[in-house]
Amino acid sequence: MSKTNLKNVWTDYKMANAMKKMLGESLVRKGLITRGQLMEALRVQSRTGEFLGQVLIKLGMVTEEDMNSELGFEDQSSKKMNIDLQLLKTVPEQLMRRYHFFPVKREGNRLYIAMTEPLNVLAVDDLRLLTGFDIEPVLKSEKEISAFIEKHFGLPEVEKAIQDLGIEPADEDSSETVEDIIDEAPVIRLVKSLLMKAIEEEASDIHIEPYEHTVRVRYRTDGILREVMNFPRRMVHAVVSRIKVMGSMDIAERRLPQDGRVPVKRPGRELDLRISTMPTVYGEKVVIRILDKGGIKNYTMERLGFSSYNLDRFTSFLKSAYGMVLVTGPTGSGKTTTLYTALNSINDVDKNITTVEDPVEYMLDGINQSQVNTKSGATFAKYLKSILRQDPDIILIGEIRDTETAEIAVRAATTGHLVLSTLHTNDAPGAISRLLDMEIEPFMVASSVLGAVAQRLVRRVCENCKKERYPEDIEITFAGINPDQVLHYGAGCERCNNTGYRGRIAIYEIFTVSAAIQNLVLNRASTEEIRKVAIREGMITLKDDGVEKALQGVTTVKEIMRVAYREEKR
Repeated sequence: MSKTNLKNVWTDYKMANAMKKMLGESLVRKGLITRGQLMEALRVQSRTGEFLGQVLIKLGMVTEEDMNSELGFEDQSSKKMNIDLQLLKTVPEQLMRRYHFFPVKREGNRLYIAMTEPLNVLAVDDLRLLTGFDIEPVLKSEKEISAFIEKHFGLPEVEKAIQDLGIEPADEDSSETVEDIIDEAPVIRLVKSLLMKAIEEEASDIHIEPYEHTVRVRYRTDGILREVMNFPRRMVHAVVSRIKVMGSMDIAERRLPQDGRVPVKRPGRELDLRISTMPTVYGEKVVIRILDKGGIKNYTMERLGFSSYNLDRFTSFLKSAYGMVLVTGPTGSGKTTTLYTALNSINDVDKNITTVEDPVEYMLDGINQSQVNTKSGATFAKYLKSILRQDPDIILIGEIRDTETAEIAVRAATTGHLVLSTLHTNDAPGAISRLLDMEIEPFMVASSVLGAVAQRLVRRVCENCKKERYPEDIEITFAGINPDQVLHYGAGCERCNNTGYRGRIAIYEIFTVSAAIQNLVLNRASTEEIRKVAIREGMITLKDDGVEKALQGVTTVKEIMRVAYREEKR
């Protein structure tokens, strides 16, 4: 480097240090942080050596938008632009990993880059010399940049595993090779890193999907699938076989679907990994469900998301000595969590509560839980017949799937037992039609069913980056709200992985079988007729319950549109 360039770098370096010193004071003067918060951030910075702005963002004291504005950087958030992936070819991967950045877009001779330390003038100067472009840095979180690099270049563990194993494409179908390497340290480290990263990010599912040339890994977080990385397809057999070994599954069987289970203990947490494999054209696809076995103990009826009105309606069902309560909704809508929480709320020493499930997802103290085993002939119906001889007060049936199970459940509900179960229907009144479709007599349905609950899970607005705005036209039309109604949204931050959402809450539709509804059932009225009468009698629809939560700032109208629009467009 010439003396002139060295002098310029040194000048830039001194200016950067001066800016760092002034940054905290400027934020305090503008009221964005307090003096106490600045001192706390400086203590963390002295310990970690990170850029002060990045520390403030990590601690949730300021947002990336505020920091970009304060530093004078143009707001080029990757959420608000299309990232030009062709630019990845212009910058070496090693440099991106070393300085922790990625290129965003190019405008003429200006290259925008997202960095964790935009005041790192040495990195900026290296990039300027390497690319020949004027560099325009943009502050982004370490988590978002890591996620981008891992998605497009893979985890370091993946690359190291490929090098350490020396797997060649010709070996990809050799079962002997797979058996030799599944216990090798690199594969073990790779699988462990995928699992630990998913647990750390509070993902509910891991999807490992083989395609012609690559294997895609996706995590489902807060109900939304997100691609996190790719690795070469020649590694799929080794990875899948390692997962099968963990789940006590048959690694030699690749033609049939298999299920397995792995208990995992983490500090303060007890997890259960439910593994499912399925053969596809390019290899076996794996889905791993992550269950927090102790998490159910932290739920209460209030925390589930019931409004006070809906909570009163639901608890009135649970106070009944007999009858049937049905919870409806698609897979993954939280039905099991609602039922388990309901059981916990009425669990008492003077009640005999028995369940039959497939599978048993959470262990509950004081409740007798059974798991069906269809391979040995232990079906829901067979278990139910035995349970009725066990003198139960309350019976939970994991799911009513067939006519035989439905008949026994209805009979139990009319002979002095409180029966709780689930059905797959679009709305709460649809539970009646579903039972009738299973050839249950109308008079049995009318006399046994107390009510039904339909539910969906919607994402919560992230409290760390929550902001206010006025509604868009489509939201005004959908929700029937005024244009001057203030709504909340998440701007995106490190805590919510820049999605604007963190955590989920349920929206509910609670349907009570009144005398008027019983008459409709006896006359085999349509679901739409039953629904209209239910609304007239006070049923709050999924959409209306969701809109109310959006107006309270818990979620967004767009999230309700995503989840509940189909049910309301008839």
